[in-house]
Amino acid sequence: MSKLIPVENVQSRILLLRGQKVIVDADLALLYGVSTKRLNEQVKRNLPRFPDDFLIQLTSQEKEEVVANCDHLQNLKFSSGLPYAFTEHGALMVSSILNTHKAIEMGIFIIRAFVSLREFLLNHQKLAYKLAESEMRIENHDQNIQSLWSAIEELKREPEEKLPKVKGFEID
Repeated sequence: MSKLIPVENVQSRILLLRGQKVIVDADLALLYGVSTKRLNEQVKRNLPRFPDDFLIQLTSQEKEEVVANCDHLQNLKFSSGLPYAFTEHGALMVSSILNTHKAIEMGIFIIRAFVSLREFLLNHQKLAYKLAESEMRIENHDQNIQSLWSAIEELKREPEEKLPKVKGFEID
């Protein structure tokens, strides 16, 4: 590979679309060093290799949302066609149909970026779970402390009813 690309640059191009992590065809073509037109031509020629869980064609609404949220994809708004988005497996399949040395290297690199992102999200979920667990414990402690304070306040109050005086004798 002539130029190293940081994993963060690839990860920043991975989007969440229809509940799946995907990379848009323009970004994938850039990473593989081919034009988007050539990439899409090869995909169309090899369509049986791309089941629904490998390849998604964006709707016009999704395209508008992607263009609005991703500055580097502003050129998509001038495109008349709807772009494709590739899942992790679809990105790897593209590297096999392009069959260039750079495509193979970048395919491996992109898979590593997807895996790295998956691990990050998994760790983030574990951290969120631990935080929620701690919040529940703290809330429970707060309730216990409040109950304790209420009991102390109750003990500090003077009895509302005075005991009746015993008739007969008094002790000095």
